Amino acid sequence: MNLLRRLFSDDLPRSRLLSVLLLIILLALASAPFITSGARPLNTAATICIYIILVASYDLLLGYTGVVSFAHTMFFGIGAYGVGLALSGDSVSWGSMFTGILIALMLTVLLALVIGLFALRVRAIFYSMITLAVASSFAVLASQLSDFTGGEDGKTFRVPEMLTPGFQLFDSEIFGRIVDGKVITYYIVFLSCVAIFLFLLRVVNSPFGRVLQAIRENEFRAEALGYRTVIYRVLANCLAALVAALAGALMALWLRYVGPKTMLSFEVMTDILLIVVIGGMGTLYGAVIGAALFIIAQNYLKNVMAQGSEALVDFPILAQIFHPDRWMLWLGVLFILSVYFFPTGIVGKLRGGMQKKL
Repeated sequence: MNLLRRLFSDDLPRSRLLSVLLLIILLALASAPFITSGARPLNTAATICIYIILVASYDLLLGYTGVVSFAHTMFFGIGAYGVGLALSGDSVSWGSMFTGILIALMLTVLLALVIGLFALRVRAIFYSMITLAVASSFAVLASQLSDFTGGEDGKTFRVPEMLTPGFQLFDSEIFGRIVDGKVITYYIVFLSCVAIFLFLLRVVNSPFGRVLQAIRENEFRAEALGYRTVIYRVLANCLAALVAALAGALMALWLRYVGPKTMLSFEVMTDILLIVVIGGMGTLYGAVIGAALFIIAQNYLKNVMAQGSEALVDFPILAQIFHPDRWMLWLGVLFILSVYFFPTGIVGKLRGGMQKKL
């Protein structure tokens, strides 16, 4: 038990039902290649893993520090393009991939530092608008530099041989599945996301994280206690940006593709915001629950509605209401219901409503 507390930085779920849900998600993601067949379920599992740390990194800003930023997709895209551009040339190796990630992380820190130092001195909506303008400019730039980034079409690239579908780690199957490069890539994504999530748990439960929460609750009081709140907010911005860039690098490695619509669009930013609200702000476990529910709904709600529409063929009005083309409408309805019944997020509700609304 002490080892478990240390692993989770003494921040256990504090709810039996939440513990069960988190355990189910962990086991499902850990065994996804062996309990599913086909590319879609595995792609869904990998996307959930990546979005967990992407949303958790944003919650470090919004839920723990009280900073509303719209530049998170920019850092996500920088990490993705770092990998994509590094592997799109003639040299495809682990060295070039890590070099691309390193350059992307350096650029991320530089931009996050500059944005933080100049923009975090202003309040609330002004900072949000500045980050939105910067992120939009970056997305336009990525689309216009077609010779370098591939423009609107993006870039596909090769990966090291060990990560290719043609590579086979063992001669025989393991639990009925060949451990090929795709499975290896999945476990690189999964284990990386687990390590990053545990790192973020350690951060938010450290003295640094406590100061961030104090700034969220009352910035003037935190300043009166002697904390230089601007510095803490800038550091939180840089740390969240770094994790977002790592999430982007993992996404690019998984998809073997980078493009502005996939990595830099405002749709990604709205997905992040929705997942934070669904799971619960100010709790990293909310990122796990929210990402799992949202990504599964995004990938399978349309199929479920198609089956429902076919079953209701004798009732034309109901069949039209549940037509798969209206899946976005029903996803919105589900979001509204989740906010209505879980105003503090699912994790906040399961923890007894202890989660504070920001």
